[in-house]
Amino acid sequence: MGAWIEMISDEDAGPELREVLQLACTPHGTVDNVMRVHSLRPNTMRGHVILYRAALHDEANTLPMWLQEVISSWVSTLNRCPYSFANHWANAAHLIGDPARTDAILAALEARQPETVFEGRELALMVYAEKLTLRPGEMEESDVDVLRAAGVNDGEILEANQIIGYFNYVNRLLNGLGVSTDGDVVGYYKAE
Repeated sequence: MGAWIEMISDEDAGPELREVLQLACTPHGTVDNVMRVHSLRPNTMRGHVILYRAALHDEANTLPMWLQEVISSWVSTLNRCPYSFANHWANAAHLIGDPARTDAILAALEARQPETVFEGRELALMVYAEKLTLRPGEMEESDVDVLRAAGVNDGEILEANQIIGYFNYVNRLLNGLGVSTDGDVVGYYKAE
C-alpha cells in the first residue's frame, strides 16, 4: 500500500484522471505516489504537478540543480519526511557526483549541522531554509538581507523561497496521508 487513503489505479481511472495522470507521468513512465495520492481529486494533482515543476524544474532557475536538490533534502530532513528525502537526496547525490562530498553533506544534514560542509551563499541558503521551515513566524527582512550579503540575488532568493515553501507543503501532504515509496521508482535519474 502506498498511502493511508485510496489511490485510483490507471486501469480504474476515468477520462479526467487519465488526462492528469499523463501530465504527472515521470521520465520513468510512471506516476509516483506523491501525485497518485491526489487521484480522488484530479484538480489537486494538476495543481501539484504544475507547482512542483515551476518550483524545482523551471529552466529559468539559476541556483545549481544540485543545490536545489540539497535544499529540498534539507527541508525534508527538518520535517522528517522520508518520502521526499529518499527521492530528492537520490537526485542530489547523483548531481553532486562526488561520493566523498555526498557522504559529507549527508552526514551534515542528518546531524543538522550544515555549517560543517557549507559556507558563504550555500550556508546562508541552508540557514534561511531552516528558519523558514521551523520558525516561519519569526522571518524578518534581515533574513533576506543576509542572503544578499552572501551573494544570493533576488531571483535566486525567490527560487529558494519557492523550493522551501513547496517542500514544506509536500512534506505535510506526504506525512499526513502516510504516502510511501512503495511501487515508486525513487529519484529522477536512472541508475547507470
